[in-house]
Amino acid sequence: MAHWVSDGDGSDSFEWDSDGNGEEAGSFNTAGASSSAMASTNTDAPGPSRRVSQVANGNGKAGPSASLVQRYIDMGFAEEIVVKAIKDNGDNGADALVELLLTYQELGNDLNVDNGFASGCVPQTVDDSGDDDFLENWDDLDAGGRSTRVANSVDDSGDEDFLHEMSQKDNKIDSLVKMGFPEDEAALAITRCGQDASISVLADSIYASQTAGDGYCGNLSDYEDGGRNKGRFMDGNNKKRKRYGSQALGSRGPLDGSADEPMLLPNPMVGFSLPDQWPRPVNRDLPALAMGPPYFYYENVALAPKGVWTIISRFLYDIQPEFVDSKYFCAAARKRGYIHNLPLENRSPLLPKPPRTITVAFPHTKRWWPSWDPRQQFNCLQTCVSSAKLLEKIRVTLTNSSDPPPPRVQKLVLEECRKWNLAWVGLNKVAPLEPDEMEFLLGFPKDHTRGICRTERFRSLGNSFQVDTVAYHLSVLKDMYPEGMNVLSLFSGIGGAEVALHRLGIRMKTVISVEKSEVNRTILRSWWDQTQTGTLIEINDVQTLTSERIEAYIRRFGGFDLVIGGSPCNNLAGSNRHHRNGLEGEHSSLFFQYVRILESVKSIQRL
Repeated sequence: MAHWVSDGDGSDSFEWDSDGNGEEAGSFNTAGASSSAMASTNTDAPGPSRRVSQVANGNGKAGPSASLVQRYIDMGFAEEIVVKAIKDNGDNGADALVELLLTYQELGNDLNVDNGFASGCVPQTVDDSGDDDFLENWDDLDAGGRSTRVANSVDDSGDEDFLHEMSQKDNKIDSLVKMGFPEDEAALAITRCGQDASISVLADSIYASQTAGDGYCGNLSDYEDGGRNKGRFMDGNNKKRKRYGSQALGSRGPLDGSADEPMLLPNPMVGFSLPDQWPRPVNRDLPALAMGPPYFYYENVALAPKGVWTIISRFLYDIQPEFVDSKYFCAAARKRGYIHNLPLENRSPLLPKPPRTITVAFPHTKRWWPSWDPRQQFNCLQTCVSSAKLLEKIRVTLTNSSDPPPPRVQKLVLEECRKWNLAWVGLNKVAPLEPDEMEFLLGFPKDHTRGICRTERFRSLGNSFQVDTVAYHLSVLKDMYPEGMNVLSLFSGIGGAEVALHRLGIRMKTVISVEKSEVNRTILRSWWDQTQTGTLIEINDVQTLTSERIEAYIRRFGGFDLVIGGSPCNNLAGSNRHHRNGLEGEHSSLFFQYVRILESVKSIQRL
């Protein structure tokens, strides 16, 4: 019988929730107009930029101060016209914004009629092609299907609300820019995910969007092999590239970026070996202090902000990361980096091997897959899904188009399909992945996350390990620990590491799981009770895992054989929360908690 113990503070509460809580997303089974979805878009988005912050004017009243508004005021346009034009322009670009400003200036007093537009006052583009008309307004529909170019109030209170909203957006854009993301992509991420999206969700969306250039998980030539975007994203103005940091162990430099060296990402991301390839020699000399046991394993997103991988490597004994794209293990890409001290020989994959193409993984999609959609694999699985409105836009556009649709229509539809991992489920109908389909792609058992609301399922799965990839690396432990092992699992999420070890046939005698999210702990606990006979001890706050507590666990269970952690995008609540501003900040990063705990384990077990 499995045992589990909660080492929390006793304040955790459990709330029943249904799998259908009004947040249903359009899915493989219910797509198109009849689907309802999580609201994951915000159509009050700017043209080239809408960054306006609030500053107090002479009256103590919030007013525009961002460069975009001021730029057009300096050109001679009235402030209220500038603010209104930015709101009404949406995502139509700088040229359209200028045209709108000139139109509003020409209209003058006729602009404000009943606190709205006079009929026919909004400039419209008319084209003979029906689908072109629709695509001209591709991004001009709000969540209720209304045009963002009509019925917009120009009263003072509306402008103040707008400026307040833009100030919040401005702060999020600033945070993303400080993380190393381009400003325009940060603004687009807020448009895609909504004004209320967390920084972690926005960063994940940018990663997915940046790597949505081909049918897999990105255009490596653009971002990982010396392309223009790579230089901008990975190392800013520093164009000089260096290989892995060569500082001596213990000479950990400052974290202000002055010692950060950009780390070259391999192309392709195949790690040190793949199951289907002949092993190639890898020159990796581990320092004596890094040798296992205990073995350790830490994962982070590959496309991290500037200097992050150099710092991670520096704090983990200057070990060279192993960068792997999970598209070599399943039908969805997932670019991750792993720093570990595991042996590299005698790796073996999980059997049966999962399908590596969409139509093999989900055969029912093959019937509807158009010849002009070349995708064979999904992009990186995200924590949010597309809106039902987008699915309906695509359906209507394709229905009104020729067969095959014009190249412009194909391009726009494919961009959305790649961005949101949409699959073809009917004639002209696309739908996002269902949670159980994400479970399958990520290597989890069916219904692993079932029993919680859909929003939480998407979030938890989007932040998890890809089990087949991790299991391939951990497979070397099977022959080393035939009687089972003790595992310290930090930031466990929904138990990706535990599922990987279980599927490898490695018995877990004891698992100390540190995870802040009650939802994730519930998922792991439920799976553990169904599959394991060992002891599960749960800790809800990593800061409570002190050296004294670690020493007590080591004496009780005889030491840890594996210290594993590193959920790539998992922001945890309470004292563990950080905002993905690299590895710095007021609360620092969970990574440094991982380093602290690992060093405590190693030092205590050396005694």
